[in-house]
Order: sequence, then structure tokens, then C-alpha cells
Amino acid sequence: MPDTLLPHSSLKPIRKVAVIGSGVMGGGIAAQAANAGLPVLLFDVTKAAAAAAIERLLKTVPAPFMRAENARLITPFGIDSDLDQLKDCGWIVEAIVEKLDVKQQLYSRIEAMMAADAIVSSNTSTIPLSALTANASAGFRKRFL
Repeated sequence: MPDTLLPHSSLKPIRKVAVIGSGVMGGGIAAQAANAGLPVLLFDVTKAAAAAAIERLLKTVPAPFMRAENARLITPFGIDSDLDQLKDCGWIVEAIVEKLDVKQQLYSRIEAMMAADAIVSSNTSTIPLSALTANASAGFRKRFL
């Protein structure tokens, strides 16, 4: 079957992932992306907090990494100092506190830094998609899940 008939044929491959929020969920998502062999940018309030999260993942039982060396694929960053690094990421995962206004403020900052073809997703468990993206541009909403 020709590639043009495959439903995913027009999607750009994801070569780098950003995870914003290095708590339990964000850290776990970062570990799984690293397990898939992808470089991961892990963001927290500070670069030191993100680095501490990576160390915590290495000590977690059961281990989130299929191999401990996968942790080397994760690089820590600070939200306030390094958000410009998003420009190279094909997938940006938001996994911060469950507060709508905080998430919406972050999305505005993400949109200003992300690549034109990046996908953005939220790990929210309680806030409806329509509320999350209510203040976002049409272009951002089109690439948000």
C-alpha cells in the first residue's frame, strides 16, 4: 500500500518532546518518551527542580525507565528561563497544577515559543478541552489535544 494512503502519512515525525511539569505525571511521561528513544526536555519552575525530578525517577520503584541509561535522554530546564527551547520540539506535554488560569497563562507562553507544526497536549484530568483553550488562538486550538 502506498504511504499516501496511510492516515498518518502527512504527520511530521516527532523527534524531540518537551514535558512541562516534572511531578509524578510529568516525570512519568518524560520517562516513557525517553524509553522510546526520544530526547526529552523536562521543565519545572527551576532547572534545579527538574534535575531533582530526574534523580527521583532513577530511584522510583517500580522503575519508570526500561533501562537506567534512558535517563540521559532527559535534560532539565526552567520554565521562566528556558521556554525558548520549545522551538525544537514536535510534541509539548503540559503536566502542571490543575488550575485553569495557570494552564491558560502557560499556553500563551508556549504558543509564543513553539514551532509552527508542534503538537501540544495536556495531562489534565478534570478540566474540559473547551475551557483549556478558550483564550487560545485558532491555530493553537487546532494543534491541541
